[in-house]
Amino acid sequence: MPLRFLTAGESHGPSLTTILDGIPAGLPLTTEIINKELARRQHGYGSGGRMKIEKDTVQILGGVIGGETTGAPISLLVQNADHVKWKGKTIEPMTTPRPGHADLTGAVKYGYKDLRPALERASARETAMRVAAGAVCKHFLNQFGIIVGGYVSSIGEIQTDFGDMPYEERFIRAEESDVRCPIETYANQMRAEIEKTIHGKNTLGGVLEIVALNLPVGLGSFVQWDRRLEAKLAHAVMSVQAIKGVEVGDAFENAKRIGTEAHDPIQLQNAEGGMQNTNSRPSTFDLRRSTNRAGGIEGGISNGQPIIIRAAMKPIATTLLPQPTVDLASGTESPTKYERSDFCPVPRAVPILEAMVVFVLADVLLEKLGGDSMDEIKPRFESLRKATLEDLPMDNIPHVFWE
Repeated sequence: MPLRFLTAGESHGPSLTTILDGIPAGLPLTTEIINKELARRQHGYGSGGRMKIEKDTVQILGGVIGGETTGAPISLLVQNADHVKWKGKTIEPMTTPRPGHADLTGAVKYGYKDLRPALERASARETAMRVAAGAVCKHFLNQFGIIVGGYVSSIGEIQTDFGDMPYEERFIRAEESDVRCPIETYANQMRAEIEKTIHGKNTLGGVLEIVALNLPVGLGSFVQWDRRLEAKLAHAVMSVQAIKGVEVGDAFENAKRIGTEAHDPIQLQNAEGGMQNTNSRPSTFDLRRSTNRAGGIEGGISNGQPIIIRAAMKPIATTLLPQPTVDLASGTESPTKYERSDFCPVPRAVPILEAMVVFVLADVLLEKLGGDSMDEIKPRFESLRKATLEDLPMDNIPHVFWE
């Protein structure tokens, strides 16, 4: 059964909910595991006033008994602390759509007489429940040694050069930074850029990187378009508010290269880690790469290298500085009216994108392994085929494919 989740709730409604279906039985799970990820989503330089109000904590309403998942759908709820300011109150009509937001398109699609219903559901407040569901998926992947982390690589014109810094070190250092940039020199520049944008009453975007480590070979498939791993990941990441572009590995740089410079040579590596050139077939040798331009995916399937996803986040649509629009009630051109929002959501978006990536990876791992409980699944994971000569016996004889 595929892993799936739905979220429900509005930005200023009573609460937000999600139901995550497909997590196997026997996974230890507590509210602390989920609350840790929810807290990460609320931290980031450039966030707006809402984060001073909301202190998100989760309630587990179903699918967990005695601290373990049961295999039933997991129901999660987060209360909106800001709801008390809206409950029973008369709200001023919203009739001036913001360029770049769902205000106008939502009204056209659903026939709203006021723009607020589009704002309420299209708001990134909804991502709290994506992070809650993602926390469960991340915890599931951790049982198999799979690690997913993220960081900010650029904000505005400030682009980070990571050099040879290991990915796990990037994850740790990013969490120590209020802009989630692993290198302090660049983090200081990003902070200054955000500060300048705040004073200018504007908003700022950037690029985030999400990386998955220790994945087995063989997740995803090329046999149908919708089963390709990079397609699933791109779909999930692009579903996040304000994300307008996705890159797997060195995709855009590879587009500038010739073929022999765009791919990752396959080499033999012995148990001690040394690369070998030989005409014999020693079965103990692994097939490894010295580069990862493909970003861990070839032919729609994971190849065992780190999966690297880069996402471009546009400056969000809500700006203190008014933008030109039309008042739909009066039918006249009019400036936008400000709705409380972030100035730079990029640092806070890291755990949101992680959540979408871990959801996809948990789904394809479960598809590969099958099983209803952790006791069934763990032995199957250990027996997965690896990219070694031993696991890839070739009969080396001619075949007739069509009669």
